[in-house]
Amino acid sequence: MIRNFKDRINEVEGEEFPSKTYRRMVLQPAYDEAKKYFLHSMIQIHAAHLKMLEEQGIVSPEEAATIGKAVHALDVDYYSTDHYNPLFEDLFFRIEHDLIEDAGEVAGNLHIARSRNDMGIAIYRMTLRKKLLELMSEMLALKDALLVFCEAHLDTVMIGYTHTQQAQPTTLAHYLKAVIDQLGRDFKRAQSAYGTVNRSSMGAAALTTTGFAINRERMRDLLAFDDIIENSWDAVASADYITESASAVQLSALNLGRTVQDFLTWATQEFNVFTLANPYVQISSIMPQKRNPVSIEHMRSLLSSVVGDTNTVLTMIHNTPFGDIVDTEDDLQPYLWKAIDRLIGIYQLFGSVVLTMDVNKDQLLKRAEGSFANVTELADTLVRSEGISFRQSHQIVSNCVKALAAAGEDSLSSLTWRLANDQARLILKRDLTISALDFQTALRPQHFVSIRTIYGGPAAETMKASIERSKEVAKEAMQWLNEKERAIIDAEIQLETFKANWSDA
Repeated sequence: MIRNFKDRINEVEGEEFPSKTYRRMVLQPAYDEAKKYFLHSMIQIHAAHLKMLEEQGIVSPEEAATIGKAVHALDVDYYSTDHYNPLFEDLFFRIEHDLIEDAGEVAGNLHIARSRNDMGIAIYRMTLRKKLLELMSEMLALKDALLVFCEAHLDTVMIGYTHTQQAQPTTLAHYLKAVIDQLGRDFKRAQSAYGTVNRSSMGAAALTTTGFAINRERMRDLLAFDDIIENSWDAVASADYITESASAVQLSALNLGRTVQDFLTWATQEFNVFTLANPYVQISSIMPQKRNPVSIEHMRSLLSSVVGDTNTVLTMIHNTPFGDIVDTEDDLQPYLWKAIDRLIGIYQLFGSVVLTMDVNKDQLLKRAEGSFANVTELADTLVRSEGISFRQSHQIVSNCVKALAAAGEDSLSSLTWRLANDQARLILKRDLTISALDFQTALRPQHFVSIRTIYGGPAAETMKASIERSKEVAKEAMQWLNEKERAIIDAEIQLETFKANWSDA
């Protein structure tokens, strides 16, 4: 019985590597990902490794020229569109075969003192570092957009909420500056992840380095890595460069998701905080009045997918052995790339939505003026004007609000000096000394905001200074980003020069 099943499986799957299902499920997808993401990095590593071998005297200048010509002749366009060939396990062996076909057996020396292990990890890191730089670039672009929006809304008074309930007056700029500052921390986490990612594994070989006198520092420099992973086991086994990146991306998505949720609430007619521009809303097929904020809805769900994909990365690594394993390689990497690419698109969409929407400033101010959210400042004012404790002041104001609520009043305009004075007589056994004019001023939301000039507060001048500081931080971040991008580009240009020189030799 077992024999019959085995024969049937062999008939369908074949009796040589790779089986039909293994090819379809593993090798074909891995090859497609490799030719899309790894091809340029693989060729760059070939050129860098060859140059290092030549400089170390491990291969002769003549051998280097012969191999280098073949490397230079590799047709990137051909490989990027070519289909998987089961004669070769992966893209590496396919290209190695073609190099030997072109240059002869001497091309086999290109693999001296290296392995697919250290080479593969270097390729993964080179791919991921570029994606992190793209992500950080979009973070800074979104930060710039939000700073522009902040400057336009320094005086846009609105109610701030705690525990989902009306709390105190603030400004839209104050809210968005908090989002900007959080985004700044997201950038720093991605920046830290980049520092972990951009380290060279080359020279670790399979696991224990090599007996050849190679130069790991030279490989670091030629490939624009910032550092070397010292321990060779660590170089091929550690996956925390992936998990750190996934965690940074995941937290960035979670952070923006909370703001997107606020925006979705604010888009309702009941809140009516803003009106989205036409490109970002859809109509209903049956209800003529509808302007559905689908752009925000999709951002919310797509951010959740980013969290899901990064969580997949963390889950796939969980409880894996500490060594060179496929769990951290071809099957896992695409989930992180997908998460980063999606988050980049969400940043672009969110920035566009914010910069094109119309904020209903009059509605927000009117709501703030009519709410009880301003009474904190009234309590503070009574402390200063009456020389009483805050707890006494709090009780006076609280009793006023309760009295108005009991009378069915829901507007702050009904909170008069006379009502407060009646409550003061009960608690203080005397009349208030504050004037009716100063009393009413204390209830104005604009006044509430304007006197909160403390570092971090919503007052316009305070916010302006905060925005200027953020602009300076953004400039420094952009300079760092440009330096990293330039280093990679310079290294790639240098490697192209080496290949051209070998071809001319």
